Amino acid sequence: MTRKHFIRRYFITGLLIWVPLVITLWVLDLLVGTMDQTLLLLPSRWRTESWIGVHIPGLGVVLTLVIVFVTGVLAANIIGQRLVRFWEGALARIPVVNSIYNGVKQVSDTLFAPGGQAFRKALLVQWPSPGTWTIAFLTGTPGGDVMKHLKGDYLSIYVPTTPNPTGGYFVMVPRDSVVELDMTVDEALKYIISMGVAAPNGAARRSGAVAAPAVKQPRAVNQ
Repeated sequence: MTRKHFIRRYFITGLLIWVPLVITLWVLDLLVGTMDQTLLLLPSRWRTESWIGVHIPGLGVVLTLVIVFVTGVLAANIIGQRLVRFWEGALARIPVVNSIYNGVKQVSDTLFAPGGQAFRKALLVQWPSPGTWTIAFLTGTPGGDVMKHLKGDYLSIYVPTTPNPTGGYFVMVPRDSVVELDMTVDEALKYIISMGVAAPNGAARRSGAVAAPAVKQPRAVNQ
């Protein structure tokens, strides 16, 4: 192996170590800095600058967690629930705010409600054209007026993009056209984010050759 190959090999190895670390630290710094901004809403006498003369990074994280927890405690009782209903009723009277708040609330209720599952199962679907397969997630079944226009048994699925699964497509497909995968939602998300590099159960391919995957026969998907 020539010196050029050695240099390239070690440089790439260094990048593989530093890039994830730097990005992780950058994301953490962004989150902490954003949460620290909540301190600006407090009276000046409550800030660390007035206590010890310096700003303590990360105090906004603690403050945010405390505020969220206390809000949850207060909203769990009867008086808190009435206040929440009053607050939501007031927002419902504001035209633009009403649309934004209701849309965000529906998504957050689906994602964070106790016992709820935003993504129920990992599926294999043909997307974006027949013969091309990708991973999708079961989100439920079509409802409302949509059901009247669909002939047959359909599923509602979410097809995420790679490597950012927060962007994707909501599609309704026939139940018999999807394959239920024997993997958890977390494993499927990791597989998508890694662009297929991090295979489920750590079964990464050591060979450079790409073997054709064995396609399962479609089976019934139970919700």
